[in-house]
Amino acid sequence: MHKRKVLFVLTSASQLGDTGHKTGAYLSEITHAYEEFFRVGREVDMISPLGGAVPLDGVKMDDPVNAVWMNDEEFSSKLKTTLRPWQVQGSDYAGIYFVGGHGAMFDFPENLQLQKLAAEIYEQNGVVGSVCHGAAGIVNVRLSDGIHLVKDHEVSCFSNKEEETVGMEHALPFLLENRVQENGGKYSSASPFSEHFVKSGRLVTGQNPASAAGVAKAMLEVMDVIDTGRLVPAQNWCEWKGHESRAAGGPA
Repeated sequence: MHKRKVLFVLTSASQLGDTGHKTGAYLSEITHAYEEFFRVGREVDMISPLGGAVPLDGVKMDDPVNAVWMNDEEFSSKLKTTLRPWQVQGSDYAGIYFVGGHGAMFDFPENLQLQKLAAEIYEQNGVVGSVCHGAAGIVNVRLSDGIHLVKDHEVSCFSNKEEETVGMEHALPFLLENRVQENGGKYSSASPFSEHFVKSGRLVTGQNPASAAGVAKAMLEVMDVIDTGRLVPAQNWCEWKGHESRAAGGPA
């Protein structure tokens, strides 16, 4: 029996450090990806570092996908009752998807339970994905051989230029673009706020909110290959990248 479930990881941080600036999980990065997995019958579980209700950012109800899912009782319940990392087993999931929002920069990078889950899923031939600041959840992950997960992979995330554009470059503990490269990843980006995602073996990453659906579709393509019994190379292989000009709807 193929594993059908996908694990979404959402931030519990409601503000940026001690700045008082509100943040949370960026809604469109949840809904646009969720819709793609739902469409093909993939069950989604949601976790967060603290569990329970997660804070949300970018709650724009003029986005029709946001509007549909925020009015869905089951989806809304999942956002209010996220599990904690220790309550799930990586062996149950075909993939893990780290959602962005600036808050992820504060409670993802040093969370050892999240790192363990990501490494476990990856090393069991699963798919690891992230979008925007969700890459904070994968950038420090080390595999069982001690090597960083991102090493030698093409990786995308919110760029330094995008951080500067939204005035957040000094509000964060580090810049993701820099950390990706420090840990051996090959940083990949398109023009600010346009859709861009890369599929590097079983690691799929997107640059910003506009990239969420693309990341989910790419993850599904890799899962479909795995379900046929083929082993997707872990590293040093990038089949394609996708990017197109589309408004991102703001930072995450």
